[in-house]
Amino acid sequence: MNRVDGADDRYVVGVDYGTLSGRALVVRVGDGAELGTAVHEYGDGVISTALPGGRSLPPDWALQNPQDYRDVLRYAVPAAVAAAGVDPAAVVGIGIDFTACTVLPTLADGTPLCETPELRDRPHAWVKLWKHHAAQPHADRINALAHERAEPWIGRYGGKISAEWQYAKGLQILEEDPEVYDRAERFIEAADWIVWQLCGAETRNVCTAGYKGILQDGHYPSEGFLAALNPDFGDFVSKLDGPLLPLGARAGALTAQAAAWTGLPEGIAVAVGNVDAHVTAASAQAVEPGRLVAIMGTSTCHVVNGAQVAEVAGMCGVVDGGISPGAWGYEAGQSGVGDIFGWFVKHAAPAGIDSHVRLTELAASQPVGGHGLIALDWWNGNRSLLVNHDLSGMIVGMTLATRPQDIYRALLESTAYGTRMIIEAFVDAGVAINDLVVAGGLTSNALLMQIYADVTKRPLNIIASAQGPALGSAIHAAVAAGEFPSIHEASQAMGRVHEAVYRPDPERARAYDALYAEYRALHDHFGRGGNDVMLRLRAIRNAAAETAATHEAPLEVVA
Repeated sequence: MNRVDGADDRYVVGVDYGTLSGRALVVRVGDGAELGTAVHEYGDGVISTALPGGRSLPPDWALQNPQDYRDVLRYAVPAAVAAAGVDPAAVVGIGIDFTACTVLPTLADGTPLCETPELRDRPHAWVKLWKHHAAQPHADRINALAHERAEPWIGRYGGKISAEWQYAKGLQILEEDPEVYDRAERFIEAADWIVWQLCGAETRNVCTAGYKGILQDGHYPSEGFLAALNPDFGDFVSKLDGPLLPLGARAGALTAQAAAWTGLPEGIAVAVGNVDAHVTAASAQAVEPGRLVAIMGTSTCHVVNGAQVAEVAGMCGVVDGGISPGAWGYEAGQSGVGDIFGWFVKHAAPAGIDSHVRLTELAASQPVGGHGLIALDWWNGNRSLLVNHDLSGMIVGMTLATRPQDIYRALLESTAYGTRMIIEAFVDAGVAINDLVVAGGLTSNALLMQIYADVTKRPLNIIASAQGPALGSAIHAAVAAGEFPSIHEASQAMGRVHEAVYRPDPERARAYDALYAEYRALHDHFGRGGNDVMLRLRAIRNAAAETAATHEAPLEVVA
């Protein structure tokens, strides 16, 4: 292990911004020891039904309040430093990561539009969280036009741009609230915005610019392409184009204001922002090509470095230096994983066994295939390989003999099948996947991990940190502070992983091959045009919701 002379008395802070909360972690530079952590729950959480002022929202919206992000700095960072018991003066850097694509429109000075009094009741002025999926029609238009014009960048994203990304969300703002679009002088990833808040300088990181901002080979989509979508959309790149910095770079120095928020020394290094999944590769010691990291939480993001560029069908993108400098970073993902399991426990499991622990115990006793079910893992849409967030979940094979633990296990297995689809797409395109490292809160479920090993037929390594993204951000902060010459050296010194914790069982793997074949058949039939019933049902639901919204009072039911 590489060590830095004198680094045992120097520390860095990593801040991981998740979907519902932000976590701060204090890490020792010399060996990556995690000394203190604290979490701050967002006051407004996910804003999906109505704005804080009361204005209702349509289906598929997911917004957030940027003040919640500042509050993480005010509360979680000082609490983590206190828990670590270290002198704040010994902290030399801070780094952050964010769920992506989470974006917000701002004024030229970085003021969020939702914080201007005259726009506070306008939904499009607020932060659009990654799982805001109401821009799917706009994504469909972007994709259709890109293929019609044979845009060279579309292949770098597996042939489809996601509704979760910057362009679909920006186009939705323009066409649904042109005034908000016009007032937005900057349109910025939350990762870059919070770095702006910390150091007072606007920067753009190559990770989000490449994966979410369609920056390829130094160029964004052309003004002509954007104007063809909508004549007023041609200036969109001007709202995105800011100082672009590589991962691990120093974005600036902590301002006096941010020092007062965090209790950290003014002037320390602030690292360039990053994405929660991609930054985890450093903490998982997975910056070399061929080691895929699956960050499993409410959703799953799959990232892996490759030695050369390849176009992989259905991927979220391939970006030069997108995970670490000197390699091509590939990303894929599943829009719902832990969220699916949580939905079942909260809304569908009967009293008495409505817990993950109990359902896992019951499901673990079953042989592979014993429940007779196959599920599709599209309960929050499909990110990879189909890139369509209007798709929905499905369970096939239920009978009157089906029990809750059967459904629960089928849902666990469905997410493993989705991951295998992604792995096979990588391999088919020539991107090596030598082994897997799993990170995130779901690693504590031994049944789920064994299912993944058996379904993918690969050993699973488990990250040795419960706070993979926050540790990764701390590693990047150490590089930005000059403690290491590169992310590679910092990863070796500060990251750690437990090797081959779960190994595939040959008999179970063979049994899962037969079930996976059925999953693939359903996947292709309902996801590739064999039957578009899911899309039709979504359209019917949205139309019904719009009709209901036009009524001032619910319809009277006559007995």
